Amino acid sequence: MKRLLMLMLLLALVAAGCSRQQENDDRLQVVTTLFPLYDFAKRIGGEKAQVTLLLPPGTEPHSFEPRPEDVVRVNRADLFIYTNPVMEPWASSIVNAIDRGKVGIVEGSKGIALQPPEPDPYDPHHEAHAQADPHVWLDFGNAQVIARNIQDAFIGRDPANKAYYQQNAAKLIADLSALDERFRQTLAQCPKKVLLHGGHYAFGYLARRYGLKYISASAVNADAEPTPAKLAELVQIMRRENLHYVYTEELLSPRVAETIARETGAKVLMLRAGHNVTRDDLARGVSFITLMDENLKNLKAGLQ
Repeated sequence: MKRLLMLMLLLALVAAGCSRQQENDDRLQVVTTLFPLYDFAKRIGGEKAQVTLLLPPGTEPHSFEPRPEDVVRVNRADLFIYTNPVMEPWASSIVNAIDRGKVGIVEGSKGIALQPPEPDPYDPHHEAHAQADPHVWLDFGNAQVIARNIQDAFIGRDPANKAYYQQNAAKLIADLSALDERFRQTLAQCPKKVLLHGGHYAFGYLARRYGLKYISASAVNADAEPTPAKLAELVQIMRRENLHYVYTEELLSPRVAETIARETGAKVLMLRAGHNVTRDDLARGVSFITLMDENLKNLKAGLQ
């Protein structure tokens, strides 16, 4: 199987080289893995860059497996931008297969220290999961670091347009700073501080930044399933804290959140982690900041 995969990747590499020679577009060709990187790169690159999203719309990124044609796309690019090796462990197979002398590899979260999930505040004997939490963009200070890393990558590849990229990045960073302030002011006024989420551990950075207690049904691994004991614990927390809303997330089944809601009489609200978007979202030009403002609206409703 490994030999077959390497052969497929080699064929993809050859095909990519042929396709690259046929490119007539003089814009920077940029391939990004996750939606926040795609959105930031589009804003910073503007008319000087052609930015594409590697993940098909609606695909859950934790379980994504790159195909040979994905290697073709990346090998035709000037820049390949991913978040970090923990968030996209599959990115290494692409990096190892492409011509790194032609394609610039950009780790979007470079310089950001990954944090472990917080211990369950309702279980003093529970230890935090050993795996680092890779969802760094949900701390909007980190999101600004990612924007600067993308800006620097664009400038390194196309120094003639340095001022253009800097201007676009400065506007994006200002918008992210304003988003951060909206979250800070709004959530500080919410009387409830417990965010209970019937999905995988994705919102730890957001909760930490705004002083919320965050409880998730599953660990960082999006494929994990909560045990019956964990579900019972979540139901008890809902009742103890007098919570009327439980959160679910996009691209994953809402079954756990709906089960908790049925047991407690609560309602289900959506939180968007932003890893990826649906085809409809992409078609209507949704932005990372738009998604986060939708989150803020639902957080305000759920924490009253």
